[in-house]
Formats: sequence, C-alpha cells, structure tokens
Amino acid sequence: MNQTEIINNLPYQKPFLFVDELTDISENGITGNYTFKENEFFYEGHFKENPITPGVILTETMAQIGVVCLGIYLLKDTISSEEKKPQIALTSNNIDFFLPVLPNEKVTVISEKEYFRFNKLKCKVKMMNAKNELVCRGTISGMLVV
Repeated sequence: MNQTEIINNLPYQKPFLFVDELTDISENGITGNYTFKENEFFYEGHFKENPITPGVILTETMAQIGVVCLGIYLLKDTISSEEKKPQIALTSNNIDFFLPVLPNEKVTVISEKEYFRFNKLKCKVKMMNAKNELVCRGTISGMLVV
C-alpha cells in the first residue's frame, strides 16, 4: 500500500485532514508532514492577533499521521479486501509541548510502533519543525476496526 492509498483510506477530509505527505512507511513506523496554512479555521480565535496552532490540533496531526496512517498500513491486507474504510478511536495520549507552531509552518511527524495487537496500536510520536527542532513528543494509542 502506497502513501496515496493510505491517505485515501483516512476517515477525514478538509478542514480536518492534517496529512500532506507520507515520506517513510514500514511495519515499525511512519513519517509524514503537514503544512499549517494561514487560513486554517482554528487560527481565527487562537490567539487574538497572534495566531498559534492549538495543542489539540498538534496532537490530532500526530495521531492522524503517527497512528491512523500507520494503522491503515498495518491493516493493508484486510483493508484491500474490504469495501469499507477502517473505523478509528483514540484510546489515550500523553504529549509534552516544547515550541509553538505558527501559520504557514511545515511540521514532520515521526512515529515508532511500540505495539500492535488485538487491533490496538500504541506509538511513540514526535513532531519536528522545519529547523529540525522538537515541537512536541509523547505516546498515542488507538483502536482500529475494519
């Protein structure tokens, strides 16, 4: 399964799709990126005249790339033989934030699989900015059902 097929199987669409590209995909992890456009819906009110990407959106971006995209790849044999897309539920996360992400900033998410069993996927994730500085990191888990 290639990056286009993985992205097409995501259960999201604009304005809540935070995956532009997947650059590295394996059984053990995934790397991808997203550029936060200055006209994103959440910048209008966060914060007045000083827009910063909300932490919940950074967490969502890491979950979409680091858990959901990886989960779709890990379930590729099941998904390719089924007509329906996978259903995903976030089960837990623990994220530490270090730097803000501003409008028009490109971030890279790097995810390493900790375990995948009984359709529960747990990953170590980190987000880097274009200067290769650590923006945030932690763990995210989710359930994937086809």
